[in-house]
Amino acid sequence: MNLKISGHHLELTPSLREFVVNKLERVLRHFDQLIGAEVILSVDKTKEKAGRQIASVTVYLKGKEIFVEKCDENMYAAIDKLIDMLDRKVVQYKDKVQDHGREAIKHQQPPEAEPLQ
Repeated sequence: MNLKISGHHLELTPSLREFVVNKLERVLRHFDQLIGAEVILSVDKTKEKAGRQIASVTVYLKGKEIFVEKCDENMYAAIDKLIDMLDRKVVQYKDKVQDHGREAIKHQQPPEAEPLQ
């Protein structure tokens, strides 16, 4: 998986980079067919103090892109929220891809037998 992490108006420290990489491994546990991911961590100085730290990620899958963005007062909390939502979206996409539109035979109800006359 190609991973690009960048910071806007923010110094990207090694601990912050390692935190993002460790959190993204959680997404890879559920779905290993990721082509790449682009993470942007930024500080918006024009907004109110409550949501200044912004974390956004774009994950590239085969035939699909998933984009998630979260804001918080703390960058680590914003990354946690971001990964939680990304994880849900990736699992939802995986279920959609692997669903073949029919129920497995072992889960189907047997046909009702007609009474003999």
